[in-house]
Amino acid sequence: MDYSQRLDAIKKLKTNLYNGDFLLTWQRTLDELLAILYTAEALKELHDGNLSAKVFDSGLAISLFRDNSTRTRFSFASAANLLGLKVQDLDEGKSQLAHGETVRETANMVSFLSQVIGIRDDRYLGAGHTYMKEVGGALQDGYDQGVLNQRPAVVNLQCDVDHPTQTMADLLWLKQHFGSLDNLKGKKIAMTWAYSPSYGKPLSVPQGIIGLMTRFGMNVELAHPKGYDLIPEVLDIARKNASESGGSFKQVEGMEEAFRDADIVYPKSWASYQVMGKRTDLLRARDTEGLKELEKSCLAENANHMDWECTEEKMKLTRDGKALYMHCLPADITDVSCKHGEVAASVFERYRIETYKEAGYKPYIIAAMILACRFKDIGAVLGELKKRNLPRMM
Repeated sequence: MDYSQRLDAIKKLKTNLYNGDFLLTWQRTLDELLAILYTAEALKELHDGNLSAKVFDSGLAISLFRDNSTRTRFSFASAANLLGLKVQDLDEGKSQLAHGETVRETANMVSFLSQVIGIRDDRYLGAGHTYMKEVGGALQDGYDQGVLNQRPAVVNLQCDVDHPTQTMADLLWLKQHFGSLDNLKGKKIAMTWAYSPSYGKPLSVPQGIIGLMTRFGMNVELAHPKGYDLIPEVLDIARKNASESGGSFKQVEGMEEAFRDADIVYPKSWASYQVMGKRTDLLRARDTEGLKELEKSCLAENANHMDWECTEEKMKLTRDGKALYMHCLPADITDVSCKHGEVAASVFERYRIETYKEAGYKPYIIAAMILACRFKDIGAVLGELKKRNLPRMM
Protein backbone atom coordinates (compact mmCIF):
# COMPACT_ATOMS: atom_id res chain seq x y z
CA MET A 1 0.00 0.00 0.00
CA ASP A 2 1.04 3.57 -0.63
CA TYR A 3 -0.08 6.41 1.64
CA SER A 4 -3.39 7.10 -0.11
CA GLN A 5 -4.28 3.40 -0.32
CA ARG A 6 -3.60 3.10 3.39
CA LEU A 7 -5.97 5.97 4.14
CA ASP A 8 -8.65 4.40 1.94
CA ALA A 9 -8.22 1.12 3.82
CA ILE A 10 -8.53 2.88 7.20
CA LYS A 11 -11.73 4.64 6.14
CA LYS A 12 -13.35 1.29 5.30
CA LEU A 13 -12.65 -0.18 8.73
CA LYS A 14 -15.28 -0.21 11.48
CA THR A 15 -13.65 0.83 14.74
CA ASN A 16 -14.70 1.86 18.22
CA LEU A 17 -11.42 3.21 19.57
CA TYR A 18 -12.31 6.89 19.93
CA ASN A 19 -12.55 8.14 23.54
CA GLY A 20 -11.46 4.74 24.78
CA ASP A 21 -8.38 2.85 25.95
CA PHE A 22 -6.04 0.29 24.42
CA LEU A 23 -5.44 -2.40 27.02
CA LEU A 24 -5.49 -5.95 25.57
CA THR A 25 -5.22 -6.90 21.90
CA TRP A 26 -7.86 -9.63 22.19
CA GLN A 27 -10.37 -7.05 23.41
CA ARG A 28 -10.07 -5.32 20.04
CA THR A 29 -11.63 -6.34 16.72
CA LEU A 30 -9.54 -7.24 13.70
CA ASP A 31 -10.61 -3.96 12.09
CA GLU A 32 -9.31 -2.05 15.10
CA LEU A 33 -5.98 -3.90 15.02
CA LEU A 34 -5.67 -3.20 11.30
CA ALA A 35 -6.43 0.47 11.91
CA ILE A 36 -3.53 0.65 14.37
CA LEU A 37 -1.15 -1.11 11.97
CA TYR A 38 -2.07 1.08 8.98
CA THR A 39 -1.89 4.24 11.09
CA ALA A 40 1.54 3.29 12.43
CA GLU A 41 2.75 2.70 8.88
CA ALA A 42 1.38 6.08 7.77
CA LEU A 43 3.08 7.85 10.68
CA LYS A 44 6.38 6.13 9.88
CA GLU A 45 6.04 7.18 6.23
CA LEU A 46 5.47 10.80 7.30
CA HIS A 47 8.54 10.71 9.54
CA ASP A 48 10.69 9.03 6.89
CA GLY A 49 9.54 11.71 4.44
CA ASN A 50 10.51 14.53 6.84
CA LEU A 51 6.89 15.58 7.39
CA SER A 52 5.52 16.69 10.75
CA ALA A 53 2.88 14.51 12.41
CA LYS A 54 2.05 17.00 15.16
CA VAL A 55 -1.70 16.93 15.72
CA PHE A 56 -1.66 18.50 19.19
CA ASP A 57 -0.80 22.15 19.79
CA SER A 58 -0.49 21.46 23.52
CA GLY A 59 -1.23 18.78 26.07
CA LEU A 60 0.44 16.24 28.31
CA ALA A 61 1.26 12.58 27.86
CA ILE A 62 1.47 11.14 31.38
CA SER A 63 3.82 8.19 31.84
CA LEU A 64 3.60 5.89 34.85
CA PHE A 65 6.24 3.17 35.00
CA ARG A 66 6.04 0.84 37.96
CA ASP A 67 8.88 -1.28 36.60
CA ASN A 68 12.21 -0.53 34.95
CA SER A 69 12.12 0.19 31.23
CA THR A 70 14.33 1.48 28.42
CA ARG A 71 12.71 0.68 25.05
CA THR A 72 9.09 1.20 26.08
CA ARG A 73 9.82 4.33 28.13
CA PHE A 74 11.64 6.02 25.26
CA SER A 75 9.15 4.71 22.70
CA PHE A 76 6.30 6.33 24.64
CA ALA A 77 8.20 9.61 24.91
CA SER A 78 9.05 9.49 21.19
CA ALA A 79 5.45 8.74 20.24
CA ALA A 80 4.09 11.57 22.35
CA ASN A 81 6.65 14.01 20.95
CA LEU A 82 5.91 12.88 17.40
CA LEU A 83 2.28 13.95 17.90
CA GLY A 84 3.15 17.22 19.68
CA LEU A 85 2.60 16.22 23.32
CA LYS A 86 4.90 16.91 26.26
CA VAL A 87 5.74 13.90 28.43
CA GLN A 88 5.34 14.19 32.18
CA ASP A 89 6.38 11.28 34.39
CA LEU A 90 4.09 10.48 37.29
CA ASP A 91 6.51 9.69 40.09
CA GLU A 92 4.37 7.99 42.71
CA GLY A 93 7.05 8.61 45.34
CA LYS A 94 6.63 12.35 44.85
CA SER A 95 2.82 12.29 44.59
CA GLN A 96 0.12 12.32 47.26
CA LEU A 97 -0.48 8.58 46.82
CA ALA A 98 1.66 8.00 49.90
CA HIS A 99 -0.78 10.19 51.83
CA GLY A 100 -3.80 8.13 50.85
CA GLU A 101 -4.85 9.77 47.59
CA THR A 102 -7.10 7.37 45.68
CA VAL A 103 -6.60 6.13 42.13
CA ARG A 104 -9.86 7.88 41.16
CA GLU A 105 -8.58 11.20 42.49
CA THR A 106 -5.08 10.91 41.03
CA ALA A 107 -6.39 9.99 37.58
CA ASN A 108 -8.55 13.11 37.46
CA MET A 109 -6.02 15.50 39.02
CA VAL A 110 -3.31 14.72 36.43
CA SER A 111 -5.70 14.76 33.48
CA PHE A 112 -7.09 18.29 33.19
CA LEU A 113 -4.88 19.07 30.17
CA SER A 114 -3.74 15.53 29.37
CA GLN A 115 -4.45 13.49 26.25
CA VAL A 116 -3.03 10.09 27.20
CA ILE A 117 -1.79 8.13 30.21
CA GLY A 118 0.69 5.38 29.42
CA ILE A 119 1.04 2.78 32.18
CA ARG A 120 3.50 -0.03 32.72
CA ASP A 121 2.44 -2.20 35.66
CA ASP A 122 3.66 -5.78 35.25
CA ARG A 123 5.13 -6.70 38.63
CA TYR A 124 1.98 -7.83 40.42
CA LEU A 125 0.00 -10.73 38.97
CA GLY A 126 -3.69 -9.91 38.95
CA ALA A 127 -3.07 -6.22 39.58
CA GLY A 128 -1.64 -4.44 36.53
CA HIS A 129 -4.52 -4.89 34.12
CA THR A 130 -6.98 -4.31 36.95
CA TYR A 131 -5.26 -1.02 37.84
CA MET A 132 -5.39 0.18 34.23
CA LYS A 133 -9.13 -0.54 34.08
CA GLU A 134 -9.59 1.39 37.31
CA VAL A 135 -7.76 4.41 35.89
CA GLY A 136 -9.83 4.22 32.71
CA GLY A 137 -13.03 4.06 34.74
CA ALA A 138 -12.01 7.09 36.79
CA LEU A 139 -11.24 9.07 33.63
CA GLN A 140 -14.59 8.14 32.11
CA ASP A 141 -16.37 9.23 35.28
CA GLY A 142 -14.49 12.53 35.32
CA TYR A 143 -15.38 13.15 31.69
CA ASP A 144 -19.03 12.19 32.14
CA GLN A 145 -19.36 14.45 35.19
CA GLY A 146 -17.83 17.45 33.40
CA VAL A 147 -14.64 17.48 35.47
CA LEU A 148 -12.53 16.79 32.37
CA ASN A 149 -13.27 18.49 29.06
CA GLN A 150 -11.67 15.58 27.22
CA ARG A 151 -11.33 11.91 28.00
CA PRO A 152 -7.61 10.96 28.03
CA ALA A 153 -6.78 7.53 26.67
CA VAL A 154 -5.07 4.85 28.75
CA VAL A 155 -2.45 2.91 26.78
CA ASN A 156 -1.13 -0.34 28.21
CA LEU A 157 2.66 -0.14 28.04
CA GLN A 158 2.84 -3.61 29.65
CA CYS A 159 0.76 -5.26 32.32
CA ASP A 160 0.66 -8.66 34.00
CA VAL A 161 -1.48 -10.08 31.18
CA ASP A 162 -0.43 -8.52 27.86
CA HIS A 163 2.18 -6.26 26.25
CA PRO A 164 0.19 -4.86 23.30
CA THR A 165 2.63 -2.18 22.19
CA GLN A 166 5.39 -4.81 21.94
CA THR A 167 3.37 -7.50 20.20
CA MET A 168 1.74 -5.07 17.77
CA ALA A 169 5.23 -3.78 16.91
CA ASP A 170 6.29 -7.42 16.46
CA LEU A 171 3.34 -7.99 14.13
CA LEU A 172 4.14 -4.90 12.07
CA TRP A 173 7.76 -6.06 11.78
CA LEU A 174 6.58 -9.49 10.59
CA LYS A 175 4.25 -7.82 8.08
CA GLN A 176 7.18 -5.84 6.69
CA HIS A 177 9.59 -8.78 6.75
CA PHE A 178 7.28 -11.23 4.99
CA GLY A 179 5.64 -8.67 2.71
CA SER A 180 2.04 -8.65 3.92
CA LEU A 181 -0.34 -9.88 6.59
CA ASP A 182 -1.69 -12.46 4.14
CA ASN A 183 1.80 -13.91 3.83
CA LEU A 184 1.79 -14.61 7.56
CA LYS A 185 -1.05 -17.13 7.22
CA GLY A 186 0.31 -20.63 7.70
CA LYS A 187 3.67 -19.40 8.96
CA LYS A 188 4.89 -21.23 12.05
CA ILE A 189 6.05 -19.17 15.01
CA ALA A 190 7.70 -20.89 17.98
CA MET A 191 7.11 -19.02 21.23
CA THR A 192 9.42 -20.81 23.64
CA TRP A 193 10.75 -20.38 27.13
CA ALA A 194 14.51 -19.87 27.32
CA TYR A 195 16.96 -20.06 30.21
CA SER A 196 17.85 -16.90 32.08
CA PRO A 197 20.09 -16.31 35.09
CA SER A 198 17.36 -14.10 36.57
CA TYR A 199 13.81 -14.80 37.71
CA GLY A 200 10.46 -13.05 37.88
CA LYS A 201 10.27 -11.96 34.26
CA PRO A 202 6.66 -11.13 33.32
CA LEU A 203 4.35 -13.42 31.38
CA SER A 204 2.99 -10.61 29.22
CA VAL A 205 5.21 -11.07 26.14
CA PRO A 206 4.60 -14.80 25.55
CA GLN A 207 0.92 -14.33 26.40
CA GLY A 208 0.71 -11.35 24.09
CA ILE A 209 2.35 -13.26 21.24
CA ILE A 210 0.08 -16.30 21.44
CA GLY A 211 -2.94 -14.05 21.90
CA LEU A 212 -2.18 -11.88 18.86
CA MET A 213 -0.45 -14.02 16.25
CA THR A 214 -3.27 -16.58 16.40
CA ARG A 215 -5.59 -13.79 15.18
CA PHE A 216 -3.78 -13.71 11.83
CA GLY A 217 -3.86 -17.33 10.74
CA MET A 218 -0.41 -18.22 12.01
CA ASN A 219 0.54 -21.64 13.39
CA VAL A 220 1.69 -20.87 16.92
CA GLU A 221 3.57 -23.43 18.99
CA LEU A 222 4.25 -22.79 22.67
CA ALA A 223 6.98 -24.68 24.49
CA HIS A 224 8.25 -24.43 28.05
CA PRO A 225 9.57 -26.74 30.77
CA LYS A 226 7.09 -28.28 33.15
CA GLY A 227 5.97 -25.75 35.73
CA TYR A 228 6.48 -22.60 33.63
CA ASP A 229 2.82 -22.28 32.78
CA LEU A 230 1.07 -19.24 31.40
CA ILE A 231 -2.31 -17.97 32.62
CA PRO A 232 -4.87 -20.65 31.60
CA GLU A 233 -7.43 -18.10 30.37
CA VAL A 234 -4.92 -16.72 27.85
CA LEU A 235 -4.27 -20.22 26.51
CA ASP A 236 -8.01 -20.56 25.95
CA ILE A 237 -8.03 -17.24 24.09
CA ALA A 238 -5.20 -18.43 21.83
CA ARG A 239 -7.05 -21.64 21.00
CA LYS A 240 -10.23 -19.72 20.21
CA ASN A 241 -8.38 -17.19 18.05
CA ALA A 242 -6.62 -19.92 16.07
CA SER A 243 -9.89 -21.73 15.43
CA GLU A 244 -11.51 -18.56 14.12
CA SER A 245 -8.57 -17.43 11.95
CA GLY A 246 -7.75 -20.75 10.32
CA GLY A 247 -4.40 -20.94 12.08
CA SER A 248 -3.43 -23.29 14.86
CA PHE A 249 -2.25 -23.24 18.45
CA LYS A 250 -0.36 -26.14 19.95
CA GLN A 251 1.62 -26.72 23.11
CA VAL A 252 4.68 -28.95 22.74
CA GLU A 253 7.11 -30.29 25.30
CA GLY A 254 10.51 -29.37 23.92
CA MET A 255 12.28 -26.38 22.42
CA GLU A 256 13.58 -28.55 19.59
CA GLU A 257 10.10 -29.69 18.64
CA ALA A 258 8.82 -26.11 18.56
CA PHE A 259 11.79 -24.97 16.45
CA ARG A 260 11.39 -27.76 13.89
CA ASP A 261 10.30 -26.23 10.55
CA ALA A 262 9.50 -22.92 12.24
CA ASP A 263 9.52 -19.75 10.16
CA ILE A 264 9.96 -17.54 13.22
CA VAL A 265 11.40 -18.28 16.67
CA TYR A 266 10.84 -16.19 19.79
CA PRO A 267 12.87 -17.69 22.68
CA LYS A 268 12.17 -15.68 25.83
CA SER A 269 12.41 -16.36 29.55
CA TRP A 270 9.48 -15.93 31.92
CA ALA A 271 8.34 -17.07 35.34
CA SER A 272 5.27 -19.23 35.76
CA TYR A 273 2.00 -17.62 36.77
CA GLN A 274 2.11 -19.66 39.99
CA VAL A 275 5.50 -18.13 40.85
CA MET A 276 4.34 -14.64 39.90
CA GLY A 277 1.33 -15.14 42.17
CA LYS A 278 3.58 -16.07 45.11
CA ARG A 279 5.86 -13.14 44.29
CA THR A 280 2.90 -10.77 44.30
CA ASP A 281 1.81 -11.92 47.76
CA LEU A 282 5.34 -11.51 49.11
CA LEU A 283 5.81 -8.08 47.55
CA ARG A 284 2.53 -6.85 49.01
CA ALA A 285 3.48 -8.23 52.41
CA ARG A 286 6.96 -6.65 52.07
CA ASP A 287 8.37 -10.01 53.04
CA THR A 288 12.02 -9.49 52.13
CA GLU A 289 13.17 -12.85 53.43
CA GLY A 290 10.37 -14.65 51.64
CA LEU A 291 11.30 -12.93 48.37
CA LYS A 292 14.93 -13.99 48.81
CA GLU A 293 13.89 -17.61 49.36
CA LEU A 294 11.56 -17.54 46.35
CA GLU A 295 14.29 -16.11 44.15
CA LYS A 296 16.75 -18.74 45.36
CA SER A 297 14.39 -21.62 44.61
CA CYS A 298 13.38 -20.19 41.22
CA LEU A 299 16.96 -19.65 40.11
CA ALA A 300 17.76 -23.22 41.16
CA GLU A 301 14.82 -24.46 39.06
CA ASN A 302 15.93 -22.31 36.11
CA ALA A 303 19.37 -23.91 36.32
CA ASN A 304 17.79 -27.31 35.66
CA HIS A 305 16.87 -26.08 32.17
CA MET A 306 20.04 -24.41 30.92
CA ASP A 307 19.73 -26.47 27.72
CA TRP A 308 16.74 -24.28 26.76
CA GLU A 309 18.98 -21.96 24.77
CA CYS A 310 18.59 -20.72 21.20
CA THR A 311 21.74 -22.21 19.69
CA GLU A 312 23.09 -22.66 16.17
CA GLU A 313 22.13 -26.35 16.37
CA LYS A 314 18.53 -25.55 17.21
CA MET A 315 18.34 -22.90 14.50
CA LYS A 316 19.28 -25.60 11.97
CA LEU A 317 16.00 -27.35 12.84
CA THR A 318 13.98 -24.39 11.54
CA ARG A 319 12.67 -24.06 7.98
CA ASP A 320 15.76 -24.24 5.73
CA GLY A 321 17.74 -23.32 8.85
CA LYS A 322 16.81 -19.69 8.30
CA ALA A 323 13.96 -18.85 10.67
CA LEU A 324 13.64 -15.23 11.75
CA TYR A 325 14.84 -14.77 15.33
CA MET A 326 12.80 -12.32 17.41
CA HIS A 327 13.13 -10.88 20.89
CA CYS A 328 11.56 -7.99 22.81
CA LEU A 329 15.02 -7.09 24.18
CA PRO A 330 17.16 -7.00 26.17
CA ALA A 331 18.09 -10.61 25.50
CA ASP A 332 20.28 -12.61 27.85
CA ILE A 333 23.16 -13.40 25.46
CA THR A 334 25.51 -16.23 26.37
CA ASP A 335 29.09 -15.03 27.01
CA VAL A 336 28.07 -11.42 26.29
CA SER A 337 25.55 -10.16 28.84
CA CYS A 338 25.80 -13.29 31.01
CA LYS A 339 27.72 -16.54 31.28
CA HIS A 340 24.78 -18.59 30.04
CA GLY A 341 21.55 -17.19 28.68
CA GLU A 342 18.60 -17.29 26.31
CA VAL A 343 20.53 -17.14 23.05
CA ALA A 344 23.99 -17.98 21.72
CA ALA A 345 26.12 -14.96 20.88
CA SER A 346 26.55 -16.00 17.24
CA VAL A 347 22.80 -16.37 16.72
CA PHE A 348 21.98 -13.04 18.31
CA GLU A 349 24.68 -11.21 16.40
CA ARG A 350 23.39 -12.57 13.10
CA TYR A 351 19.93 -11.21 13.86
CA ARG A 352 20.91 -8.20 15.95
CA ILE A 353 19.98 -5.59 13.34
CA GLU A 354 16.66 -7.35 12.71
CA THR A 355 15.80 -7.15 16.44
CA TYR A 356 16.64 -3.44 16.39
CA LYS A 357 14.32 -2.95 13.43
CA GLU A 358 11.66 -4.93 15.28
CA ALA A 359 11.98 -2.56 18.25
CA GLY A 360 11.89 0.46 15.93
CA TYR A 361 8.20 -0.02 15.17
CA LYS A 362 7.11 0.48 18.79
CA PRO A 363 7.08 4.33 18.82
CA TYR A 364 4.81 4.33 15.75
CA ILE A 365 2.49 1.71 17.24
CA ILE A 366 2.13 3.74 20.45
CA ALA A 367 1.56 6.94 18.47
CA ALA A 368 -1.08 5.13 16.39
CA MET A 369 -2.86 3.97 19.57
CA ILE A 370 -2.89 7.53 20.92
CA LEU A 371 -4.14 8.92 17.62
CA ALA A 372 -6.87 6.29 17.25
CA CYS A 373 -8.12 6.78 20.82
CA ARG A 374 -8.15 10.58 20.64
CA PHE A 375 -9.47 11.26 17.10
CA LYS A 376 -12.73 9.98 15.69
CA ASP A 377 -11.66 10.03 12.01
CA ILE A 378 -8.06 8.80 11.85
CA GLY A 379 -8.03 8.72 8.06
CA ALA A 380 -9.04 12.38 7.84
CA VAL A 381 -6.32 13.38 10.32
CA LEU A 382 -3.64 11.46 8.43
CA GLY A 383 -4.85 12.94 5.16
CA GLU A 384 -4.63 16.46 6.57
CA LEU A 385 -1.09 15.83 7.82
CA LYS A 386 0.00 14.77 4.35
CA LYS A 387 -1.80 17.70 2.73
CA ARG A 388 -0.30 20.16 5.21
CA ASN A 389 3.16 19.07 4.04
CA LEU A 390 4.91 20.71 7.00
CA PRO A 391 8.60 19.73 7.30
CA ARG A 392 9.61 18.39 10.70
CA MET A 393 13.20 19.51 10.01
CA MET A 394 14.25 22.57 8.04
